[in-house]
Amino acid sequence: MKLVKQILVFAILVFSFKSYSQQVIDRVVSVVGGNIVLESEIDAQYNQYLGMGYKAGQATRCTILEDIMYQKLLIAQAAHDSLKVTESQVDQEIERKMQYYIKQFGSVEKFEAYNGKSVEAFKADIREKQKEYLLSQQMQGKITGELTVSPTEVYSYFNGLNADSVPYINSEIEIGQIIRKPEVNQELKQYARQKIEDVRKKVVSGEMSFCAAAGSYSDDPGSKMTCGLYKAIQRGQFVPEFEAVAFHLKPNEISDVFETEYGYHFVQLIERRGDEIDVRHILVAVPNAPADLLKSKATLDSVRKLIIVDSIKFCEAAAKYSQDKDTKNACGLMVNPQSGTTLFEMDMLGQIDPALVFTIDNLKPGDISEPVLMQGRDSKQAYRIIYLKRRTAPHKANLKEDFPKIQEAALAQKQQKVIREWVNRKLTTTYVSIVDDYMSCKFENNWSKAATKK
Repeated sequence: MKLVKQILVFAILVFSFKSYSQQVIDRVVSVVGGNIVLESEIDAQYNQYLGMGYKAGQATRCTILEDIMYQKLLIAQAAHDSLKVTESQVDQEIERKMQYYIKQFGSVEKFEAYNGKSVEAFKADIREKQKEYLLSQQMQGKITGELTVSPTEVYSYFNGLNADSVPYINSEIEIGQIIRKPEVNQELKQYARQKIEDVRKKVVSGEMSFCAAAGSYSDDPGSKMTCGLYKAIQRGQFVPEFEAVAFHLKPNEISDVFETEYGYHFVQLIERRGDEIDVRHILVAVPNAPADLLKSKATLDSVRKLIIVDSIKFCEAAAKYSQDKDTKNACGLMVNPQSGTTLFEMDMLGQIDPALVFTIDNLKPGDISEPVLMQGRDSKQAYRIIYLKRRTAPHKANLKEDFPKIQEAALAQKQQKVIREWVNRKLTTTYVSIVDDYMSCKFENNWSKAATKK
């Protein structure tokens, strides 16, 4: 059982497009500390493995059962330790996942057609499982959250690997960028302002519902497909101008139009819970004028030439000319959100920004691309130049080049050991039962032994 990865597996189970609640509930397969494991839970995850093309058999079902029993043990201990998750935490996580999944389908309608139920009904189906997931995640963090590995432990871990166990590292790249955004065109700004004022009038008059208006007119990709809804907003999550308006509304009140760096907005307050709110929101971004975009491109052309003739280093140019606040003060280097480093595998980069893959395809280390058109997180167009700092060749891991990855693996091994010890210690005092046809499973921990002592 790959214990450190179990939370991720559980998340897939919780948010599978067709929740296991749609399956026939056969029987109780196991009980762990008062928490039951249903056959349908095992079936749901087993069918996902098959659907992803994996070959599976009874051994896979046994592994799935052990994974789920581990989650139930975490949940039982969380209850014992009085750990809590708030309803707003559950709401926030569900909303985040739902926005992602609806985006994959392309629309709320397609998502609902696939699942045979409304988004709200689907949320209700998975709510309890999501709460359990957050509790188990919190409990696992309590067990392993303080663990670290020293350099000595990293060296010891790596030197203890068999030659066949040393991981193979795919080719990685390190890239920088300088972004220039077009100046705001006042005529287009006025156009956007008038457009959103007209939309607001339709909503306020009842000519169009807020949901329909968001779907038809909003330029916010994060909310337009969910009726403009953002749930469980806390102070500090949105830009100050947005929060200044949203947190001062009364329930169901619709704000006047206001401006932020993203464009023009209006907001409706749905519910307030202390310092936390649910709102609906519509954004109309200010479009770019082609001539203004070309000015940005011309600026980057000049900057690129200066770098190429060595009049300025890329790092200095990023600090001086880039308008990307996330990278300009870091020599323009992009950070991988998964690893926290500046190295990307090409597949990972393709998931984050597919256009970048095409831009750097023909670059050599040290090359700088021509200015290329891009779309920022605010959905506005801009130009950027890309610097390929280095490209590593595929290789077997070594301590000199891959210390962070080896450190991560060493920490994972240490976490697995601590979790395994915790599980087996808790099984001596926790009620466990397993139906007879699963008692023959070869579990990694002492589940069968604990079940015989019930």
